Amino acid sequence: MRITATSDLWWKSAVIYCLDVETYSDADGDGTGDLAGLARRIDYLARLGVNCLWLMPFFPTPDRDDGYDVMDFYGVDPRLGNHGQLVEVIRTAHDRGIRVIIDLVINHTSDRHPWFRAARRSTDNPFRDYYVWRDTAPPDTSDQVVFPDQEDSIWTREEKTGEWYLHHFYRHQPDLNTAHPAVREEILRVIGFWLELGVDGFRVDAVPFFIEDIERGAGELPRDPHDVLREIRAFLTRRKGSAVLLGEVNLPYEQQLDYFGGERGDQLQLQFDFVGMQATYLALARGEATPLVEALGRRPTLHRTSQWANFLRNHDELTLDKLSEAEREEVFAAFGPEESMQLYGRGLKRRLPPMLDGDPRRLRMAYSLMFSLPGTPAIYYGEEIGMGEDLAAEGRMAVRTPMQWNAGPAGGFSAAPPRRLIQRPTPDGYSPEHVNVADQVRDPDSLWTFMRSLIAARRECPELGWAPELEVLGQPHRQVLAHCCRGPEASVVAVHNFGADAVTLDVDLSALGEHAIDLLAHDAVELADGRLELSLEGFGHRWFRVGPPERISVP
Repeated sequence: MRITATSDLWWKSAVIYCLDVETYSDADGDGTGDLAGLARRIDYLARLGVNCLWLMPFFPTPDRDDGYDVMDFYGVDPRLGNHGQLVEVIRTAHDRGIRVIIDLVINHTSDRHPWFRAARRSTDNPFRDYYVWRDTAPPDTSDQVVFPDQEDSIWTREEKTGEWYLHHFYRHQPDLNTAHPAVREEILRVIGFWLELGVDGFRVDAVPFFIEDIERGAGELPRDPHDVLREIRAFLTRRKGSAVLLGEVNLPYEQQLDYFGGERGDQLQLQFDFVGMQATYLALARGEATPLVEALGRRPTLHRTSQWANFLRNHDELTLDKLSEAEREEVFAAFGPEESMQLYGRGLKRRLPPMLDGDPRRLRMAYSLMFSLPGTPAIYYGEEIGMGEDLAAEGRMAVRTPMQWNAGPAGGFSAAPPRRLIQRPTPDGYSPEHVNVADQVRDPDSLWTFMRSLIAARRECPELGWAPELEVLGQPHRQVLAHCCRGPEASVVAVHNFGADAVTLDVDLSALGEHAIDLLAHDAVELADGRLELSLEGFGHRWFRVGPPERISVP
């Protein structure tokens, strides 16, 4: 493995930053964030150190599902700007060394999309086959709905034709019939269009539902539904060899391997590690590393071009569906004991800082852990300053509050009066008065400064992106995770204490090299006969590079 010879695999060394244009920065003062506002914030992202920007949907939409109900896959919602302003964002980001990926919503459309408006008029309409229909009453499918508080079936009857259409999500989001060749051709056109405008890849929404709809649909079915993902990957690579597909695949590890393409690695290049994320919260709740160690031990070995995306929070519910019922109740008791903090009985509508009671030690340890695991770290806007949630907001909107730039009433997000804001700022102790960018960028001890240094350290450690797997190092404390990521010239060792009590460690590193440096403190570390001896405070964390003397130097 030669790290220096694979520059097209840029996602191996990426730090991803996800944001929603409508809640990030409002330039025209109408209360809704826009592309012009985002363009002005690109330098902020460059200063933070991220090198991949993920934009949530900005397409024309009725906005009944925060933009994931798409009316036009080729358009830009006029509330947010136009294609010219989007290109300006992409060009500015590229100029600062930041790649741009966008959401690819290929499982469903809005019921106001022209395709569905045509399809629902009659059973012989040419667009009828763009969606999945049945002409007999469906069985009980209440156990298959994604949002059980909103829907009780994945089928809804269309009164005009008397048939039922499929929708795994809301009834206003009919599922596409991806078994139909015309639909698959349209998906490829959408991908090609946005690549021509300069995007560097796509975060693919709801991938398992997309595959399931191929199996349910009517048309020229492929021999293997995953052949459609292979077709998309091949098309993407032909059009832009460096482009990436980041998939939302919330399945057990063994099934996720299929979505990577197994040994061939010919489908998704990146997938979010939902299993590892959920195990992390169980470990945090228990104050011991064991649940995470066990989960990471089940991670399958990936193709060299494939990669896990590590995260602690995203724009959806914080799902805990891969935990047992008893384990989920442990996490609820620790981080979401009130019903208003929970969603669908399987997840949380909270951000990390309030869950950890604002304890900076636990917060920094958690992010240090995420950044030190093999894979690509992904953060959600506002995580870098410790934003909280608005529990009064409906469902997943609790964590989609406006970005907090300064201590003003609207947090510097917009000059509009409060009644016109797309959503109110986070209230109470996490309001803009208490948590904002302007205060933290000037504070050397702030979370923002810590996150900036963490991002810099991660980008200086190719071992973390290229290590084929994590090695857990032996030590006696259940509350501590000590792990190693080996590179061709040196290795990175990280230690994290999930407990509140200080511990003393003695870790054998003799197989990795004779010298070590502390990557976060920028100091040389003495190894006694190849052993690392250190005291680790409660919720403490340390990173070390270990190797031969000619490969190790203090930065």
